[in-house]
Order: sequence, then structure tokens, then C-alpha cells
Amino acid sequence: MNRTLGRTAILITAGLLAATTAMAQDNPGEGITVRPIEGTLLEERFQNHIVYRGLEALGYTIGDPQSVEYQTIHLAIGSGDGDFTTVHYDPLHQAFFEESGGEAVMRRVGHLIKGAVQGYLVDKASYDAGITSIGDLTDPEKAKRFDANGDGTADLAGCPPGWGCERVIEHHMDAYGLRDTVTHNQGSYNAIIAETIAREQGGEAVLYYTWTPYWVSGVLVPGENVEWLAVPETSLPDGQSGNTEFDGRNLGWPVNELRILASTEFLDANPAAEKLFELATLEINDVSAQNNRMQSGEDSIEDIDSDVDDWIAANQETFDGWIAAARDAAK
Repeated sequence: MNRTLGRTAILITAGLLAATTAMAQDNPGEGITVRPIEGTLLEERFQNHIVYRGLEALGYTIGDPQSVEYQTIHLAIGSGDGDFTTVHYDPLHQAFFEESGGEAVMRRVGHLIKGAVQGYLVDKASYDAGITSIGDLTDPEKAKRFDANGDGTADLAGCPPGWGCERVIEHHMDAYGLRDTVTHNQGSYNAIIAETIAREQGGEAVLYYTWTPYWVSGVLVPGENVEWLAVPETSLPDGQSGNTEFDGRNLGWPVNELRILASTEFLDANPAAEKLFELATLEINDVSAQNNRMQSGEDSIEDIDSDVDDWIAANQETFDGWIAAARDAAK
């Protein structure tokens, strides 16, 4: 009897251990709370939460995200105050990466969103009138066309401090000799671009910076009511490099990728999360379409989370493949 009970106990224990092992393999993040760092743009919630859903499928708990400007995101991850972000622009944020500790403390993983274009645009009437390069605005008379406040200089709707794009614009102001004829307006981007859109829709000339994926190019559509400007030559700060050609012209900004940036400590301790970050990809057109829905009024948290649900459902096989590979990486 005692031998039988002993064998039974051994079998039960072995079964429990096997079940526990299987559960651990299915949920390698069980008991771990991840600390994401987000930017301040609500339009980035879509991509953030697709990645968060992947982590949750692996058993991780998502902590309350910090929401800060891009420069601070890098500082937080580099100092160990956060685990990862989905909004590292490569190469735009190269300087932030290096200034926050670089490869000694952080790694860029995967290629979440490819083909992110940036640059300067003008209304189509101005472009058709011969203003096709930002270098044309060294001419005071041409620059006055974009004078919105009567000071005699062109008003450029630019980039807020701490985003990274402001460094490129400020570099271009000197490299292309624009200091005397162009004013780089900074502040809340959404407020500045709203004024720009209103002026364009009122038939006024406009000059602005933007990027993709973002809803602005769904309202001011390149090739329809606005056009990308070329630059006289490629000139970039902070050691940036890369392909600056788009749509047959040199935009002066490298085509970027949004990559997941995570602390080395977190990645080394969480191979499942690292594999998920490596595999997760979104088509830039999917992100732009979702952002355009937000601009059209579907901008509540519930609306965005519903878009996340819909994207995962439409890409279930791909999403499940990420999760399976991430679980295998944890074995």
C-alpha cells in the first residue's frame, strides 16, 4: 500500500511539474511587470498597444506607461527608469541614443514601422509658382510669400523642442542660409499645424514640416494640395545618414524606421520579449489609415483600442506567429 501511494505521489508531483513547466513556457512573462515609456502623441497609442497585447499574450503585465517627450524617453531607458519604447526613430534619434548611454545600456530591436518619411512641404500653388526647394527661400521676396505675421520672413511650422526633428531643422537653417529669411516656429505641434491647415484651406500659402505616419498627410495630401520640397544638398547633424531620396527628389531627411528601443538589462532577462520586439512589424499604411480615422473623429481611447482589436483579428496568423516564436525563445 505504501509503495502504491508513493508511486502515486511521484506521478502526481511529476504531472504538476510538467504542467508548471508547460505553463511557464506558454507564459514566460508571468509575474513580470513591464515599464513602457511612451511619447506624448495619442496617435502612437495604436502601435504601442499592439506590442503591449503581444507582451500580455506572453504573460507579462503592462505597467502604467510614462508619457514624455522623445529625448526624455531615451534618458529614462538609459538610466533604468523604464524598460522599452516603440517610438525610437532611427536615425533621427541617434543623438538621443548616444547621449543616453548608447549600446552600453540599450539596444534597438526589430523594424516595427519602415518607410517613415519627413521633410518640408508647401501649398501646391506655391510649388507650381516655382518654389520647389527649401533653398529658394533664401530669396527674401519668395520667403515673404509665407509670411503669416507680417514680420517679412517666411513662417515655418516646425518641430517642438525635445523631439529630435528640431535639431535637423536648426541645422538646415544654417546649412542652407535661411536664418535671415525664415522663422522656425516651435511649440505644440498640433496647435501649429492646425493653424497651418486653416491657412491652406483659406487659400493662403503655407510652409511646414511633417512626417509619416501621421494624419497631417491625410488632410494636406502631397501631390494634391501640397508638395514636398527638395533641399539644395544633403546636410545632416548628429552623425545621421541614410537615404534621403523620396518621390524623385532629395528631401534632406533620411527615411526613418520606428524601432523598439529597450534596456539591455531587460532584454537579457527576457528573451521572449526580445523575440517579440524583433518580429513585430506594422505596415506604415495601416498606421496612417488608423491615424486618419482619429482625425475624422474616431479618437477616443475606446475607438483606438477597437482599432487594435481589429488589426490583430485581421492579422491573427501573423500575430500568433510572433507569440509562438517568442515562447520558443524562452525555452
